[in-house]
Amino acid sequence: MKASEIRELTAEELERKLADLKAELFNLRFQLAINQLDNPMRISAVKKDIARVKTVIRENELSAGNA
Repeated sequence: MKASEIRELTAEELERKLADLKAELFNLRFQLAINQLDNPMRISAVKKDIARVKTVIRENELSAGNA
């Protein structure tokens, strides 16, 4: 997911997306622990998506605070 796509989401959608990504990361880590993970690179991709979403949430908070 690209940052430009994330910036188009509302605050509620961002929170929902963040929760979904965290749940996916948990499931991927669980699969890794029991040796059933097909694509280990998916873990790092999900972590980066979480960071992107958190960054956009923080940008929105700062812009709302300055306005």
